[in-house]
Amino acid sequence: MQLVVFCGIQATGKSTFYQRQFFHSHVRISMDLLRTRHRERRMLELCLETKMRCVIDNTNPTRAERAAYIEPARAAGFEVVGYFFQSIAAEALVRNQQRPPERQVPDRGIKGTRNRLEPPSRAEGFDRLYFVRIGADQEFTVTDWQDEI
Repeated sequence: MQLVVFCGIQATGKSTFYQRQFFHSHVRISMDLLRTRHRERRMLELCLETKMRCVIDNTNPTRAERAAYIEPARAAGFEVVGYFFQSIAAEALVRNQQRPPERQVPDRGIKGTRNRLEPPSRAEGFDRLYFVRIGADQEFTVTDWQDEI
């Protein structure tokens, strides 16, 4: 039983990373797909009740937003793993412009999320935490997260 929580601004590769790493093993819970918090909450509840591995594929920029997933998952006995995606706004803005128009996020949305972004820490309830970078070749590099001391 595992809950994976992605964290990072828009256009940093979270959904592509999900497709490459978790598509065949974890249910994807995403506001892009579900559109409402009610549907998202129900999907999370279903995954926790049925012991289904899942990924929260949202920006999750703040500790409070991540806690809404971490706390119920810990209570259900799930391992909680976090992936923080390198969030450089200038790079995300360029990648965003390369998306099809219907998938583009307004620039102010990316900048606003970046302004609210709080780095995660193991103290939030993560069993494991990783840092993800996306290279110019669109390949991902994953390293262990180093909490600030």
